Amino acid sequence: MSLEESVIGVLLAGGRSSRMGGGDKCLRLLGGRPILARIIERLKPQVSEIIINANGDSSRFAGYGLPVVADSIAGFAGPLAGVHAALEWVQSNRPATSHVVTVATDTPFFPRDLVQHFLDEARQGNTLLVARSDDGVHPVIGLWPVQLASALESFLKQGRHKVGTFVEKQDAVEVYFSKAEIGGAPIDPFFNINEPEELAKADALLKEQAR
Repeated sequence: MSLEESVIGVLLAGGRSSRMGGGDKCLRLLGGRPILARIIERLKPQVSEIIINANGDSSRFAGYGLPVVADSIAGFAGPLAGVHAALEWVQSNRPATSHVVTVATDTPFFPRDLVQHFLDEARQGNTLLVARSDDGVHPVIGLWPVQLASALESFLKQGRHKVGTFVEKQDAVEVYFSKAEIGGAPIDPFFNINEPEELAKADALLKEQAR
């Protein structure tokens, strides 16, 4: 099985979405469809399968027909705990898989060639890769070797939760992605929706694109 055939997509949906008023912001509507549905549609052609990392009642995602994996590290330790849970799940359920790609569920315009762009760099070594754009580094968007599970668990159990700190500790390679164009406007490819105003902006961009 080649690397291209075995990369598993991990959708990180475990956040509390406090700036959006709580709840699952990935289930908010964007252009009349849940943000999560748009993200699944964009990622599905790029990976062998997709799993969702989320905590709480998994039935709210039942309509998507995807495995839902909760954090195994208690206390809502942030996206790193979600990555760790996904790596553990892959080790137990898909032992032939060597890498996962992680995508935040508030980035509806991420590149359609995200995984291939990562894989082009991954051939140079078995290291952690993270996305970078003109707006900076996006450490929750990355290609993670499954073998990092134990190092990540140790890091989390020390009470350390910052994704950027772990990424630096692993000497991750930054992979550059250029601007995207939505509705005729150049935007960061990892434009993320954290607040109602950003959801409104994304909605406006899609409406402009549909004209």
